[in-house]
Parts: sequence; C-alpha cells; structure tokens
Amino acid sequence: MASPTKGSARPIGVFDSGIGGLTVVRELFRVLPHETVYYFGDTARVPYGNKSRETIVRFSTENVLFLLHHEVKLIIIACNTASSHALPFLERSFSVPLVGVIEPGVQAAIAATRARRIGVIGTAATVGSGAYERAIHRVDPAIRVTSVGCPLFVPIVEEGWVTRPVARTIAAEYLAPLKQAKVDTLILGCTHYPLLKPMLRQVLGPGVQLVDSAAEVAHHTKVILQHHHLLNLSRNGSRPAHRYYVSDESAHFTTLGSRFLGRPVRPVTRVAV
Repeated sequence: MASPTKGSARPIGVFDSGIGGLTVVRELFRVLPHETVYYFGDTARVPYGNKSRETIVRFSTENVLFLLHHEVKLIIIACNTASSHALPFLERSFSVPLVGVIEPGVQAAIAATRARRIGVIGTAATVGSGAYERAIHRVDPAIRVTSVGCPLFVPIVEEGWVTRPVARTIAAEYLAPLKQAKVDTLILGCTHYPLLKPMLRQVLGPGVQLVDSAAEVAHHTKVILQHHHLLNLSRNGSRPAHRYYVSDESAHFTTLGSRFLGRPVRPVTRVAV
C-alpha cells in the first residue's frame, strides 16, 4: 500500500458517459484547488441512458479499470445513469473509494427542504430509474417527491441556448408539475443542468432551493478524502497537472468542454477502453 504522503498526491479520477461530468470537475477545482484530476469521458459510447443495466455496469467497470491504471486515489462516477445502475456493483468489486452523484444531492436536499416536498429533474433514464426517490425515502419515507424527465435540457445546454426564449418556454412546460406540487427544493439530477441554474431560478422563483449535485459531490469528496487521509496538503507552489481522456474524437469535447469547465480543457487524449 502507498504511504499516506505518496497516496495523497495521487490524482482524483472522474468518469462520465460524455461531457457533462466536467461540471463536477469545475466544482472540484473550486473546493479542492490543490488536487489533480484525471477525467475520462466515454464519448464513443454516449449516451448511457438508452443502454441495458448490464451494459452500463460493464462500461462503468471498464472506466474504473482505466482510471485505476492511472493510479487514482478516489473515483467519482459523474454520471447519474451509471450512479443509478452500476455503483452498488462497483462498490462490491473495487476497494478504491467511490463517490456517486445521487447520495450527496439527496442529503443536501433533505437538509434544505422545509415543506418536505422535493422535486427532481433529470434525463428520462435517470427519472425512470427511481434512484432519487428511493434514496430520499430511505431517509424519510414521508417526503413527497415529484420527478420530471427533461430530455430537451441536455441538447439546449450543448447548443448553448440556455439564455434563449425557447429554453425558458420549454423549462416552463417541464417545471409546471413541480410548481403545482409546491416543491421548495429541486435536485438538478443531471450534470448538464448547473448551466441552467439562472433560467431555472427565473421560472421557479426565489422560494425554491436549487440543489446542484455537482457542488455537493465536490464537498462530499473532500470529506471522503479527509476520512481516508488522502487529502493533498502539499503547498509546493506547482499547479496540478490535470488530464482529460475521451474514447472518441476530441475536437468537439475540447470546444464544448470549456463552456462546462469555465476554462480551457487541455490536454485531451483519445484512448481505447
């Protein structure tokens, strides 16, 4: 086993089915500025949402093995579909600390709600899995959960249309059941959705607390690293050498990724998994 000093200097691994997980990386940079991040986007096999559970588990296992090859100290599954379907299997199969995107958001939402009415928005696959409802009801079965699939939000974000009137019109349609249910807390159950927060606040009004799972995952990761004595406390003045890997062509990922990350995405390396 690596010594605590050597172990703490190892990178954090993050994988997603594509590009959305970069919003998690963005929050990691903010919360853990001294940590190095290795990101893998499985762009050749995106989306995971229309795949069988067995396929999602297989893809996720391959992604974990790829990141372990690079000696990461912790792995974040920055994909709601993979977190829903593969995390239990991965936890049984690997000893590396694993962080999914569902539990941190659920914990924050339960702490935030006052009316005990929580909304969840996500892709059709994530909402259809019922993972958020199950996680919430394991803690408090009396909380009323209203879940809405918002399949058009991902292409809106990727097209850069988040400030266009059409985006607000679509959002008003999607969010109407949540307003009718009088939710006071909304979980953004997709890593693309943090880019929609200003528009969502306009549609829902100031009385609804938005829970950004990406931000909650970053805070939860810090706690896990502290617990395992893996937090990088080095202050040698050098900047972390982040790396980005994709399984298909990198040009689109590099261009769009800068919007998700808030800074240039480089270097990007295409690999076979």
